[in-house]
Amino acid sequence: MFASTTLTPLRDRLTRDPHVTRLAVILVLLLTFFMLVKTKNFFGIATWQSMAVQFPEFGLMALGVMLTMIIGGIDLSVVGVANMTAIGSATLMMSIAPTGADSPQGYLAVAAAIAFSLIVGAVAGAFNGFLIAKVKIPAILVTLGTFELFTGIAVIITGGKPASGLPAQYGEIMAQRVFGIIPMPLIIFILATVVIALIMYKTAFGTKLYMLGSNETAARFSGLKTDNLIIRTYMTSGIYAAAAGLVMLANYNSAKADYGSTYTLLAVLIVVLGGVNPNGGSGRLSGVILAVVVLQVLSSLLNTFPNISNFYRPLIWGGVLLLVIVVNQWTKKNGLSRLFGVKGNKS
Repeated sequence: MFASTTLTPLRDRLTRDPHVTRLAVILVLLLTFFMLVKTKNFFGIATWQSMAVQFPEFGLMALGVMLTMIIGGIDLSVVGVANMTAIGSATLMMSIAPTGADSPQGYLAVAAAIAFSLIVGAVAGAFNGFLIAKVKIPAILVTLGTFELFTGIAVIITGGKPASGLPAQYGEIMAQRVFGIIPMPLIIFILATVVIALIMYKTAFGTKLYMLGSNETAARFSGLKTDNLIIRTYMTSGIYAAAAGLVMLANYNSAKADYGSTYTLLAVLIVVLGGVNPNGGSGRLSGVILAVVVLQVLSSLLNTFPNISNFYRPLIWGGVLLLVIVVNQWTKKNGLSRLFGVKGNKS
């Protein structure tokens, strides 16, 4: 009797959050395998610092894509926005403070470049939202087209070559270690996650996103300004893509139109793996964060095997995405609650 009473809340929670539960189990298994097979790498602080520098690049993009998928859309332009804004920021910084400029001039250039990048990202996202909300073009077609548009702009600006020669101050700021341990890109990702959490769970805007994703027609008839919501959502995604571009700019110390070519697929994989419904209306931030960590641990684990080339990464991510979609479809049809021996809601 006691055991049954104790297990009931656990069963209910597992049934209610199947994606989070599944990811938590996968993460534990991956970490255990990592620790046993690559013990030296696992316990080396450099390994974890390297992860903390790498995953904010695609993690920030995934947060933006998550919002667009919650409303039933998708944003395939995030990499194009990231590279375009990174190139624009790099060009602006080099024009204000060429290499070797004094500190005040360099810090001014950094501040101007960050502001410029976020503003351009917002404009690019708003452009996506306008075409989707006002012109009524499907999100997948709009963002696929603007990905090529933004990438083309980036190529024109640089002539297809890397934009390098950034002021030293940018590298100094982005290479900071808080308390001597925590990399600045991780701090940026944490702050961005907190902002998204506040938007999703503490504001009327977040509630309206779920309503819009559940039923756009009903949301429209209930008085919601759906066009405005769509534009603001894609604007937010553009801002997060621009923030990812700034992190990439710091990590590579340059910007190029084809950096992060696999990140679009990776961002979509993270969001779907995290349990966000591609049709909109449901999804948890905790699942997406867990998915980011799981894929970064998997990527770092693959890096420790020299025989596995980076050329296999798109194949791996694409295969995982298809597997996740198949598992999700099976779960919807059969109900995860059967695995725990309880009768629950299959949704």
